[in-house]
Amino acid sequence: MTSLDGTRLGHYEILRSIGAGGMGDVYRARDPRLDREVAIKVLSAQLAADPDALARFEREAMSVAKLSHPNILSIFELGRDGSTAFVVTELVDGETLRARIESGPERQRPLLQTLTKRRTKKEFRNGVGDPLVDPEIMNREDVRM
Repeated sequence: MTSLDGTRLGHYEILRSIGAGGMGDVYRARDPRLDREVAIKVLSAQLAADPDALARFEREAMSVAKLSHPNILSIFELGRDGSTAFVVTELVDGETLRARIESGPERQRPLLQTLTKRRTKKEFRNGVGDPLVDPEIMNREDVRM
């Protein structure tokens, strides 16, 4: 995917790339209307051209937008700019779970202690809320897990 750094997507000013995955790229951007920084996930052109993949992307964004929880990103907009499909979310500063794990055991221990404290016996029994499924989960220093 061609970098969108320094361009505009809708009214958003793309500042820089902050990640990439199987579905597309994620950018740090500025919303000049509300004077805040946001994250924008841009669906790859190949997937945006696939009606099934595009529908899945839109369904997922609409499903997440209906949720309200401190550990789930807030969705601000599901949009299109020409053939580019994107979703605008709150920007979370921090490090990914993958980065924390790769940083070594001395930084893993406190994270694992926090994660296990938050899981009750019932959650373990039912397999609910497995936080280790997605290595791109963000670990914010300013919010307790």
